[in-house]
Amino acid sequence: MTVDAHHHVWDLSVRDQDWITGPELQPLRRNFTVEDLEPEARAAGVTRTVLVQTVTVPEETPEFLALADTHDLVAGVVGWTDLTDPAIADELARLSELPGGAYLKGIRHQVQGEPDPEWLLRPDVHRGLAAIADAGLVYDLVVQAHQLPAAVKAADSHPQLTFVLDHLGKPPIASGDLDPWATAVRALAALPNTVCKLSGMVTEADPASWTVEDLRPYAETVLDAFGPDRLMFGSDWPVCVLAGTYAEVFDAAQQLIGPGERTRVFETTATRVYGL
Repeated sequence: MTVDAHHHVWDLSVRDQDWITGPELQPLRRNFTVEDLEPEARAAGVTRTVLVQTVTVPEETPEFLALADTHDLVAGVVGWTDLTDPAIADELARLSELPGGAYLKGIRHQVQGEPDPEWLLRPDVHRGLAAIADAGLVYDLVVQAHQLPAAVKAADSHPQLTFVLDHLGKPPIASGDLDPWATAVRALAALPNTVCKLSGMVTEADPASWTVEDLRPYAETVLDAFGPDRLMFGSDWPVCVLAGTYAEVFDAAQQLIGPGERTRVFETTATRVYGL
């Protein structure tokens, strides 16, 4: 079994993806479906995936759960709900009772778009994170590198909740700089309730000219910090098509992980963390 622990889908006839703006993102301004992903995933040997939220609207998560309920490829969903809602526990319970509700494995919020670098430390957010832990779910962190210190504090404050860092915390691969990102990501990895996704690297590099060697220092940093038992592969499809095909992204990740560690990074970590 090979798991892709991070991908998206969207249908622009259902709702707009208002983050897809400007000429650089124009290739994403079309529909991307599970049916589009399946042949590419299967060709790479991927047999299970985790579908991750894209927009902060309550209707998306039930739609994703229904997709998981009808597609063998999708084994888990990381959805969205308002972390600051006082009734978040009730909402999580409601989602679990919907068609496909058993596929809800985690919650994510677009923290990367929050202007407050310490948004994760707000009291109402802390209450929401505690509710996610109580529901037996995990929390996906999508943050910019400068928001990692707040993520460290949040994870330290909720030892009962597993925090999954998406896209390595968005290191500045295009510039080649490692610090202060590397120092912050190691601080997060020092907490036992944290996991990292080997995902989103090619779009943080130069999309037109990246090489596996450009990615290697960043992959080695998280592999050393988290270890293969807390690292999982994610394609970030279809966002990755801005810089490469599904096959190219998968192959690059394979080259970055040694043969003795691949089963954990490409299967067992995601299976365990998300309860697939």
